[in-house]
Amino acid sequence: MGTSTILPDVGTQIVIPVCAAIGILFSLIQWFLVAKIKLAPEKSSKHGFNESLIEEEEGFADHAVVRKCAEIQNAISEGATSFLFTEYQYVGVFMVSFAVLIFVFLGSVDGFSTSSKQCTYDSSNLCKPALATAIFSTISFLLGAITSVISGFLGMKIATYANVRTTLEARKGVGKAFIVAFRSGAVMGFLLAANGLLVLYITVNLFKIYYGDDWEGLFEAITGYGLGGSSMALFGRVGGGIYTKAADVGADLVGKVERNIPEDDPRNPAVIADNVGDNVGDIAGMGSDLFGSYAESSCAALVVASISSFGNNHDFTSMMYPLLVSSVGILVCLLTTLFATDFFEVKTVKDIEPALKNQLIVSTILMTIGVAVISWIALPSTFTIFNFGIQKEVKNWQLFLCVGVGLWAGLIIGFVTEYYTSNAYSPVQDVADSCRTGAATNVIFGLALGYKSCIVPIFAIAISIFVSFSFAAMYGIAVAALGMLSTIATGLAIDAYGPISDNAGGIAEMAGMSHRIRERTDALDAAGNTTAAIGKGFAIGSAALVSLALFGAFVSRAEITTVDVLTPKVFIGLIVGAMLPYWFSAMTMRSVGSAALKMVEEVRRQFNTIPGLMEGTAKPDYATCVKISTDASIKEMIPPGALVMLTPLIVGIFFGVETLSGVLAGSLISGVQIAISASNTGGAWDNAKKYIEAGGSEHARTLGPKGSDPHKAAVIGDTVGDPLKDTSGPSLNILIKLMAVESLVFASFFATHGGLLFKIF
Repeated sequence: MGTSTILPDVGTQIVIPVCAAIGILFSLIQWFLVAKIKLAPEKSSKHGFNESLIEEEEGFADHAVVRKCAEIQNAISEGATSFLFTEYQYVGVFMVSFAVLIFVFLGSVDGFSTSSKQCTYDSSNLCKPALATAIFSTISFLLGAITSVISGFLGMKIATYANVRTTLEARKGVGKAFIVAFRSGAVMGFLLAANGLLVLYITVNLFKIYYGDDWEGLFEAITGYGLGGSSMALFGRVGGGIYTKAADVGADLVGKVERNIPEDDPRNPAVIADNVGDNVGDIAGMGSDLFGSYAESSCAALVVASISSFGNNHDFTSMMYPLLVSSVGILVCLLTTLFATDFFEVKTVKDIEPALKNQLIVSTILMTIGVAVISWIALPSTFTIFNFGIQKEVKNWQLFLCVGVGLWAGLIIGFVTEYYTSNAYSPVQDVADSCRTGAATNVIFGLALGYKSCIVPIFAIAISIFVSFSFAAMYGIAVAALGMLSTIATGLAIDAYGPISDNAGGIAEMAGMSHRIRERTDALDAAGNTTAAIGKGFAIGSAALVSLALFGAFVSRAEITTVDVLTPKVFIGLIVGAMLPYWFSAMTMRSVGSAALKMVEEVRRQFNTIPGLMEGTAKPDYATCVKISTDASIKEMIPPGALVMLTPLIVGIFFGVETLSGVLAGSLISGVQIAISASNTGGAWDNAKKYIEAGGSEHARTLGPKGSDPHKAAVIGDTVGDPLKDTSGPSLNILIKLMAVESLVFASFFATHGGLLFKIF
């Protein structure tokens, strides 16, 4: 067996941190380029004003508009910051209490003894005590949680900084605005990918000082990192999702449908809350979510590898293979980003969607080459992978194929999502067409589209699972998930681009800019809607693979040899697990509904009681609406969060690991379907409405100008779809991963002390 790798251990120790540093540096450069756009009109000697930025195409510089934009941006930024601080206070309390829980549960596996014990898989060696694992799991949980929170917060800061700059650049043309929005997205993507990698890498190296040769314990403790990342993401996604959609639904129902004023009209009291919501839900939530996926797929791969030949032979370079793949991913995404900002220029509206799609294609092709190189230099030619109690022999090219199949499955899911949610293709146009006969047919067509859009992604996921499992068992699935997430920096850049351009359009409307500028930001925004749907597709596909890999790691850790569906213990788990995503969705949908109800009442109250509001002579009270959204989302994010966090604990303690494995499998299988269909239905309704509003084709013009009956039906569809695509759908992929990673962290505890009810009888 060839154990040596071409890349020496020292090389690995250098490559990973250097790639992470390059990623951070690149994001700072992009940030610097965005920051060059100044908000304040500068005085200069010749004309009294330096008109570099503020040259209106109409030929005069309107400083009042710039000042107004700056004010609006300030309000959005303050709203988002204060909401996140409030949210993090609540989440902080949860973090600390859950950390204590991890320590107590894992420490009690051996009754808090401090003496070394025999290793589980390699009985000839002594391993560190369970108490050490408890302490280090707690530390890595806190590290993951903090990194996740920082990722979300930084993303939000960047987005609120960039939105107004995109608006101002839109006056020079659509290409300039696109570059600002895209660069800002890249800042977030690279910061997040590099931070996630760096923190994980440093954690592994620091833990190694204590654990020494006990890699099994070391990487078991590292799983806490993924748990921390995802548990924060859950609250970020659910809280942010409820916030954004309560405001959005409230603003749309009263503003567009009842009062016939345009979207983002400054007379609408909920309009600031709506724009704040885009940042806290889509940006901060999405950032934490993808960071969580990324942390967990790395953890799942490391746990399985630590009990395979990599771990047994203490081969550091091949052990770090998942991190090396991510390092190459950062470099690949860096090259890819330059394609959008420097090599090819976006000149017209038609170039926007192709430019974003090319990002996905280019990064996937380059990444395939990158993975091939890494697999060749960082893996021995043959090695063994732990597969439910036996060691399975694997060759390095097989592992390359596992990563590759995940990578390309991600691309396929992205494109299918685009086909079903972009208004350039027939599915969305059919939904728009169904608005002729009212809202009911629109809803029927939209739901059918969502259900249908599950078919291809599920086959893509199924094929990648089959291929990667046949080659390298559970490790194969973990690296396939990593493959899908390896181009995370580009994926996030494309994803964050959406809310930024959405906000830019809102600012343009509120500042009363000309119709031409609003058309440009609308074009950016419509492309952004589709890319956001693609991002959600990626998140859901990777969540399915990640949670399957975590499920495999859990089954290995809990020492279950087979999971038999026909035993009653497992089957009741399966059927209950499949119900959980529905219960969870019910909670989040109701939360959005009840928060939106409060919002609608408040907006109506203001329109009815503030004199001169409709005429535009009086200012609405934005702050009350922001407060309604904040209070509702903080209060409502607790029950769904508790459902996800407590289920594995209750099932594991009372029913034991077999039932828990059933619950995990059931929730994975039903959660993926609901998540894909909910996201795509919502995205399609939103773009059907935009299709009618833009009036870009003969067909679209027959359906309305704004305010026609088909347009009103489309707005209703869009409003129904809002909680689906931005609250329930995206939160479900966290539910799937979080339950699996939590079960993995507590696996040794459940295996020793679990199943109380079955022990009694």
